Amino acid sequence: MKILGIDLGSREVKVVLMDRDSIVKRFKVGTMSFYRDYCSFQDNKIVVDTDKMDVGEFDCGISTGYGRNNTDLSRFIPINEIKAHVYGAVYQTGLKDFILLDIGGQDVKITKIQHGVMTDLELNDKCAASCGRYLENMACVLEIPLKQMTEYTEDPVELNSTCAVFSESELIGKIAEGISLERLCAGVNYSLYKKLQPMLSKFRGRTLVISGGVAQGKAIQEYLKKDYNEIISLEDPQFNGAIGCCYFRKMKQR
Repeated sequence: MKILGIDLGSREVKVVLMDRDSIVKRFKVGTMSFYRDYCSFQDNKIVVDTDKMDVGEFDCGISTGYGRNNTDLSRFIPINEIKAHVYGAVYQTGLKDFILLDIGGQDVKITKIQHGVMTDLELNDKCAASCGRYLENMACVLEIPLKQMTEYTEDPVELNSTCAVFSESELIGKIAEGISLERLCAGVNYSLYKKLQPMLSKFRGRTLVISGGVAQGKAIQEYLKKDYNEIISLEDPQFNGAIGCCYFRKMKQR
């Protein structure tokens, strides 16, 4: 059976095609481009033109993500975003006991999985200061690529603002003081860690699995090593939700 999973993210839409137990195609597209170039509106539902997406024939479509409650995709079965990410992490790691930290563009989700079942959940308070959007904005202020900024960890400058908007002004002030780029970048990365730490402290466990685009950053992984025995960054962290859609349907068949 071929299953098409779509994760409707706030910044990007991720698409995964799974045949049996293997991923045979995956790609992502900007959210605006997805709705503009691949979708039409008919009978109060969003119709996805899968021919334009070049995914071929599939037997079942599953959707999740930021836009799941705002869009009704024709031919797709919607599932809870948390459930999709948990199933995606189980598929990618093979683990049954772990804590999952998903850092998206505009939200953070932390779940505890025991024996393959979610037992606890924590969500951020809809503030971008602990999300990927925060890092993107700060990289723009520093005028460097996001990937480069997330490499620095040493001697972070202190950034105290808890608001993403005010943090930009605080960072500009540090730039004016002549603080080195390396310390500024480390300060941004460490401030993200400080915002995540109170949420993570509510969960006890040895293994932390990180998903979402931020999972690819070296700095956040380094800081989290102090709190967990094992840190696992998923091989496909940005596609985890779409992968979970497919794997969820696979497991329901068994």
